[in-house]
Amino acid sequence: MSHNGSVTERQADVRRGLRLEYTTLGYNVVEAVVSIVSGVLAGSVALIGFGVDAVIESISGSIMLWRLKADEHHRREEFEKRALKLIGWSFLLLAAYVGYEAAEKLWTREEPRRSIAGIVIASCSVVIMPVLARKKRAVGHSIGSAAMVADSRQTELCSWLSAILLSGLLLNAAAGWWWADPVAGLAMVPIIVREGLAGLRGESCGCGGGQCQG
Repeated sequence: MSHNGSVTERQADVRRGLRLEYTTLGYNVVEAVVSIVSGVLAGSVALIGFGVDAVIESISGSIMLWRLKADEHHRREEFEKRALKLIGWSFLLLAAYVGYEAAEKLWTREEPRRSIAGIVIASCSVVIMPVLARKKRAVGHSIGSAAMVADSRQTELCSWLSAILLSGLLLNAAAGWWWADPVAGLAMVPIIVREGLAGLRGESCGCGGGQCQG
């Protein structure tokens, strides 16, 4: 294949990556608003944590938009490393917040109220996020961006958090198990920390060295 053909293909992949990031960013804004407002009204730490995760995912998406728009820049590798570290730190920030809030709720035995809006947004995320994650990961590998793959892992993580959140909300709504909500929050923490540390080490693409091969 000619050099021009390879460049054209890469540009097409980068444009596809940009569209995916804009889509994810738009959904995350809605997810964040619904989750945080519903979480505050219901007193649900898992739901608020999920909303904060959506905010951090929005930041991560913005970082990736910056990274993708700088794809043709001669300092692309430097941008890549910065993006990867910023995404890694965003995971650890979220883990600290969710862990603290969940532990406090268990200690004070504060019972959350039922949240239909929370159940709806968590159910939507369980369906939508895995699709976006798979497409973003494919683009990340195609253009050799470990940061994009790390961002796809964060989107994939959101689907797992959605499932954990949904379980806690349903158990609280159906059986009145108040502790299911903060326990769901605590269950999120080790998953989030693992991804954050992997991002800081540059291992999020599964290649071991922080650089994916396109």
